[in-house]
Amino acid sequence: MNVLPLLLLVAGSASVAGAARRTPVPAPLLLVAVGLALSYVPGVPHYVLAPGVVLPLVLPPLLYTAATESSYLDLRAQMRPVALLSVGYVLFATLVVGWAAYLIIPGLPPTAALVLGAVVAPPDAVAATAVARRVGLPSRITTILQGESLVNDATAITAYKVALAAAVGEGATWAGGVREFLLAAVGGVVVGLLLMVPIHWLRTHLKEALLQNTLSLLIPYVAYGTAEWVHASGVLAVVVVALYLGYHNWTVDFATRLQEEAVWKMVAFVLESAVFALIGLQLPVVLKGLGRYEGTRAAWYAVAVFLVVVVSRFVWVYPATFLPRMLFARIREREENPSWKAPFIVGWAGMRGVVSLAIAFSIPRTVHGGGPFPDRNLILFLTFTTVIGTLVVQGLTLPPLIRLLRLPARDTQAETLAEANAQAQASRAAEQRLDELLDDERNALPPPLADRLRTVLERRRNAVWERLGSVNPVTGETVDGTYRRLSREMIGAEREVFVKLRNHRYIDDEMLRTLLRRLDLEEAAAYRETT
Repeated sequence: MNVLPLLLLVAGSASVAGAARRTPVPAPLLLVAVGLALSYVPGVPHYVLAPGVVLPLVLPPLLYTAATESSYLDLRAQMRPVALLSVGYVLFATLVVGWAAYLIIPGLPPTAALVLGAVVAPPDAVAATAVARRVGLPSRITTILQGESLVNDATAITAYKVALAAAVGEGATWAGGVREFLLAAVGGVVVGLLLMVPIHWLRTHLKEALLQNTLSLLIPYVAYGTAEWVHASGVLAVVVVALYLGYHNWTVDFATRLQEEAVWKMVAFVLESAVFALIGLQLPVVLKGLGRYEGTRAAWYAVAVFLVVVVSRFVWVYPATFLPRMLFARIREREENPSWKAPFIVGWAGMRGVVSLAIAFSIPRTVHGGGPFPDRNLILFLTFTTVIGTLVVQGLTLPPLIRLLRLPARDTQAETLAEANAQAQASRAAEQRLDELLDDERNALPPPLADRLRTVLERRRNAVWERLGSVNPVTGETVDGTYRRLSREMIGAEREVFVKLRNHRYIDDEMLRTLLRRLDLEEAAAYRETT
C-alpha cells in the first residue's frame, strides 16, 4: 500500500489550514480553493472520496469532538429551533429540492431526484461555526448552528436510504420510509443511552491517563459501529454519548482532561483540514462521465439547484422562527421577540460539506436488474457544485454580512464579571475547606506552607478581576497580562538552567523530562488562571 498520497494529503491540508489562520479567509474555504486548483496539476495524486472511509471513519470523531465541546444545557434550551432545522428542514429540503430537480431536469426520474434532494439537504455547520466564532455571533445563533450540525446528518442519511431504496427498485413505500426513519432515530438514541453510562463508568475507573485517552479515541467508533450494527443511526448514538460525557467531563482527573483536549484538537484539525481539501480534489471525478449533460446544460442545472437549496432554507427558517411564537402564548412569554436579522444569518449559514459528497459517492452504479442507476454522474456533479457554491458564495459573504447587520455581539465584560463572581464563590468554599482541614492535627502544616495555599487561592480569585482593570500605559498590558508574561519569563529561566545541568551531565535526561513536565504543568496552570 502506497502511503505517500495520504501523507501528502494530511501534510498539505494541515499546511494550508495553518496558513489560513494568517488570512481573513476561513480555513475551509481556502482548503477547498487550493484543492480545486491542485486537482488538475500534473503529478498530484488522484484522490477519490470513498464513502466507506468518510462516513464510518471520519464522521464519528468529528461528531464526537463537536458534541463534547457543545453545551448540553444550551442545546436543551434551544431544542425547538434545533429540532426544526435538523429534522424538519432536512426533510423539507429533501422534498423541495427533489421536486424542483424533477421539474428542471428533463428525463430525471422522481426517485433519483429525491435521492439528490436527500444528498444535498444537510448543511455542514463546521465552516459556519468557525466563522461565527471568529466574527463573534451571539451565543444563541452559534448554539443553534452547532446543534443542527450534530443531528441533521442522521436525518439526511436516513432520508437518503429511503429514497435510494425506491430508486433501485426495492419497492419502498411512504409508510415503510416513515417506519425506517423512526426506527433509525429511536434506535440511535437508545443505543447512545445504553452505552453512555458504562462508558462513563469505565472512563472514571481507569487509573492511567494514557488508557483513558486511548478509550476516548475508541468511543465514537464504538457508538457508531454498535448503532449501525443494529440498523440504527450511528450519528445519533455518537451525539448522545458525547453530550453525556462532555456534561460529566469534570469527573475525570485533570491529567486525562489535559491530554484529551490536546489529542482531540489535533484529531479534529487534521480530519477537518483533510476532508475540506478532499472536496476540492474531487473535481476531475465529478466531471467524468456527464455525457449528454456536459457544457451549458450542466452549468444551468447546477445554478438552478444551488438557488433552490439557498432559497428553500429561507422559506423554512422564517416560518419556523415566527410561527411558533404566533401560535403559542407560552413561547411569547418565555422568549424574547427575535428580529429578522438572526433568522437571516441562520438561513445564510446553510453551507453544505463533505457529508453530502460522501453520501453522493455511495450511490450504487446499478439498480436491481443490472441496469445503470439513472443519472448517477449528474447527481454527483450537482452535489459537488452545490457544496462548492454554498461554501464559496455563502462562506465568503457571511462575515461581511454579519458585520453589516450589526447583530449584538457577546458581552465579554458581563461574561468576565460572571466568571469573577463564580471564582469568588468557589474560592470562599475552598478557603472554608482549607480552614477545616488545617484544624485537624493530622493535616498540620508549617505556617509558610499554609500561607502558600491561601496565596494560591487569592491569586486565582483576583486573576479574573484584574482582566477588568486598567492597562499599563507603556506596554498596553493589563496587570493580569504582565503577571502572565513575567511568570513565563521566570519559568523559562528555570528551564534553561535544567537544560544546562543536563548538558553538563549533572542530571540525566529522565530527570530533565520530569523537571520540565513539572514546569509545563505550572505554566499551563498559570495560563489557565488568567484566560
